[in-house]
Amino acid sequence: MSNAVRDEKTKRKAMLIRALIYIAGTHLFAGFVLLLFALGGRH
Repeated sequence: MSNAVRDEKTKRKAMLIRALIYIAGTHLFAGFVLLLFALGGRH
């Protein structure tokens, strides 16, 4: 029983870490695109 519980917690933790990485990466990409628009709009 404890093995199943531990596996579930490990899976949930890995999923949360993966979600945080995806969210951070998406925000960085969006920020880069906004930066390009800002730089392009100045000319």
